[in-house]
Amino acid sequence: MMRTEGFGRRCLAPGCGFLALLLIFSARLAPAQTGASLSDDEADKLRDAQEPSERIGVYLALMQARLDRFEDFRHRAVNAKYDNAGYLDDLLKDYIALDVELKNWIDYQYQHQGDMRGGLQKLLERGPQQLLALRHVQEAPDPYASRYADTLHDAIDQISDTLDGATQAFAEQKKRLGELKREEKADIAAAKERVKEEKKRTKEEKKVRKKEGKGRIPGESDED
Repeated sequence: MMRTEGFGRRCLAPGCGFLALLLIFSARLAPAQTGASLSDDEADKLRDAQEPSERIGVYLALMQARLDRFEDFRHRAVNAKYDNAGYLDDLLKDYIALDVELKNWIDYQYQHQGDMRGGLQKLLERGPQQLLALRHVQEAPDPYASRYADTLHDAIDQISDTLDGATQAFAEQKKRLGELKREEKADIAAAKERVKEEKKRTKEEKKVRKKEGKGRIPGESDED
């Protein structure tokens, strides 16, 4: 049974900022290799998604695909020829594995100041829907429920933890990157002002030189 302690526990201490949140993200993560079962196409999608927010979106889609498959399969008739319960348990373990990989990705990008605001916003929009779907499974058990109950509980804990961490990361990134953006705008405005002043000064100098040139008598030197 796969289980990882949550990395999104809330920080309530005064002045809890970037460093404290960074510790929250990195302290309880599982190793990067989690053993998620991926098709070749899914692996390609993850490999190609190198932009921070884009990769988060791919993870969300892969996790949703596991939940959709799980929901469909658990309503199928019991067939003694197949280990339906084992398959359902494996789907949930795969969901957890993908969630852990998502946490590792968020942690890595957070440490390297990758802009994940778009992806984190998607996570905070879609993640609660996945959590509700998992809780619905728990509240409306099927004939296989006893076999995957522990894994289902772990899946609920994991996505809840991920959402807690994502909420903090999103708020911190909006604040930090927003400040950087304001600084960039201020630098651009200052640079434009310098250019404007330089043009004005150059124009004034040209006017002075032109005026000085008109006031002279041809052939007259400065010594005269």
